[in-house]
Amino acid sequence: MFKKIKRKLRYILFKKQIDLQNQQNQLQHERCKPWFAVKGDETLRFDYSLNNISIVFDLGGYKGEFAADIYNKYQSTIYVFEPIQSFYNIIKQQFADNPKIKAYQYGLAGQDQTMQISLTDNSSSVYIKSKLTETIQLKSIVDFIKTNNIDHIDLIKVNIEGGEYEVLEELIAHNMLPLFTNLQIQFHDFIIPNATERMKKIQAELSKTHHLTYQYEFVWENWTLKQ
Repeated sequence: MFKKIKRKLRYILFKKQIDLQNQQNQLQHERCKPWFAVKGDETLRFDYSLNNISIVFDLGGYKGEFAADIYNKYQSTIYVFEPIQSFYNIIKQQFADNPKIKAYQYGLAGQDQTMQISLTDNSSSVYIKSKLTETIQLKSIVDFIKTNNIDHIDLIKVNIEGGEYEVLEELIAHNMLPLFTNLQIQFHDFIIPNATERMKKIQAELSKTHHLTYQYEFVWENWTLKQ
């Protein structure tokens, strides 16, 4: 009898999780419709005043598509950060003969740390549990910028599956937002507690130094440095 009750409770919990996941997927699908309508992945994400002396940071390099598209259009110097071994290997091989694209096998974060990340393709995250995981290295974005004597970054793309909050909050804490001419950010909500509250606080700080050029909430948004 007790075993039957446990099985029933597990089934109820599992069904609730599936229902919640379906609701979240549907909500994100609706959020993306306006973005897809303007073909944002082909237009807005690559419409910048960059050139061959511009500096670009790509946080969440995945398989290097964004870096390749930016380089092909502007020939900028691009720093690509990708902590997952298999994705890093793809990036490293793809740009092996291009000294202007610099690949790093770690992610940028608020501080140096070692973590477990879920291996869920382009949704891989330290905030998601999965059966397949990998140990990754994260390094302080503030220390990286200072150590490499970088005094400006024309564009930073941030798509790191929940890690964006820590990165941006650390930049704010060190008054480093003015180093960035453009910040292209994908905020995530379902995997982060108090995501909306944290996002709005970050946006309030961004608005002091930058102005919003486009915003598709929890899809993509861009902030440009005020003149």
